[in-house]
Amino acid sequence: MKHYTSINDIDNINSWIKEAKEIKANPLKNIELGKNKTLGMLFFNSSLRTRLSTQKAALNLGMNPIVMNVSGDAWGIEFGDGTVMNGNTAEHIKEAAAVVSQYCDIIAVRAFPTLTDKEKDQSEQVLNSFVKFASVPVISMESATGHPLQGLTDAITVSENSTKKKPKVVLSWAPHIKALPHAVGNSFVQAMQKMDVEFVITNPEGYNLSKEITKDTPILHNQKEAFKDADFVYTKNWSSYDDYGKILNTDPNWTITKEKIGNAKFMHCLPVRRNVVVEDAVLDSDSSLVIEQANNRTFAAQLVLKKILENN
Repeated sequence: MKHYTSINDIDNINSWIKEAKEIKANPLKNIELGKNKTLGMLFFNSSLRTRLSTQKAALNLGMNPIVMNVSGDAWGIEFGDGTVMNGNTAEHIKEAAAVVSQYCDIIAVRAFPTLTDKEKDQSEQVLNSFVKFASVPVISMESATGHPLQGLTDAITVSENSTKKKPKVVLSWAPHIKALPHAVGNSFVQAMQKMDVEFVITNPEGYNLSKEITKDTPILHNQKEAFKDADFVYTKNWSSYDDYGKILNTDPNWTITKEKIGNAKFMHCLPVRRNVVVEDAVLDSDSSLVIEQANNRTFAAQLVLKKILENN
């Protein structure tokens, strides 16, 4: 594996989950693997869990992480090909990616979508430009259309907490005050499609994710029906995909409540807006896995780094 930019870079999710659990049991076992290696973490957008967990994962492998908030600390980067750079951007990605490659053995990039230009977002301009022009492996720490570190984390968390051979997992849309990306939802769908689970998506009309992502996964517009006999309820807001980036529905009836999910385990990538997306009674209950999920972010990132270090 040269790069890790999509859940589809995982060849066998069951073996990856098994290895992640082994790392979790002994996180410093491979601390010599990354000795004298540098991880460059470039953030075009804000982060808490992704930044800290990926940095800790690198340290657990003996790597030296360098963190840069690109949007605030670096020159404005131009991504267009053949552009006359007489505007606000001072550096082109061709030089930027090549230069960072001289300093770092692996580059990790986090860049959100515009949610206004569907074609640009689908092209993954920022992430793919680093893949194209960097001479070292590239990891996605969330891009315009995917969050593969989170998706791997979620697969690990479902596996750890499953008491059935084939649990029922539901991805549910929930209301939010802002238009949010599709990345987390997309990667969760792709991860669950690789696992032996009964998987269902539920969202209001007009909020279906891309058909290229959901494929044959059942999509129900009745949340109550979808939650029937659920073992896991994963909740995330996303804006409309068809009416791109728009908020079409803020119906509070889609908020997750303890009454709705019953005995199902609750999952969310965080941060989460309490009593908008999900009520306190769920987040503060024993059924909530959100803190465990956040902890597993380290081991998902560590597994990805380990595989890249071993293969390169």
